[in-house]
Amino acid sequence: MGFHHVALATRDTAATHDFYTNVMGFSLVKVVASPTPGGHDGWSKHFFYSTAGEGITPSGDAGMIAFWEIHDEQIGDKFPVDINTHAGLPWWVNHIAFDAPTLEDLYRHRDRWRKHGHHVLEIDHDFCRSIYIRDPDENMVEFSHTTRPFTEAEIALSNEMLLQAKPDFNGHANATVHAPL
Repeated sequence: MGFHHVALATRDTAATHDFYTNVMGFSLVKVVASPTPGGHDGWSKHFFYSTAGEGITPSGDAGMIAFWEIHDEQIGDKFPVDINTHAGLPWWVNHIAFDAPTLEDLYRHRDRWRKHGHHVLEIDHDFCRSIYIRDPDENMVEFSHTTRPFTEAEIALSNEMLLQAKPDFNGHANATVHAPL
């Protein structure tokens, strides 16, 4: 079962919209404006992007990412929007990964990001290849392509490793940084 949507707060709707439509290649499909809960004069915009990708009719079927623009005196406007920094974590921990069904899709996303002026981190994790950048709120986003099926031995080892206090390391990823075009 896939995600319907993931929702994050933003302080800059215009920058968020530009990033998720032009840089990520998603389509705005819905905006909902409504009062915020609590019975006071606050309101919000909740806006949704289809992650289906370019050339595909936008819908919620592929999953969506959504954002909140909040106007509420009780909430204020100083709330954190970078989920890692404000959790006391480095930039790479919490992130949102989107599927790239083929390597060609992954490379198309990578090249679009570079054309929009981003340095792109690409990592070969053995079972998948991923690319990473940060959005206007400094949240890390990723496109990832699974390059091979998981083996039964790999799944069994994963079940053994899961609750080990300090499991043996099982590999290092190969990383490349691609400069903007």
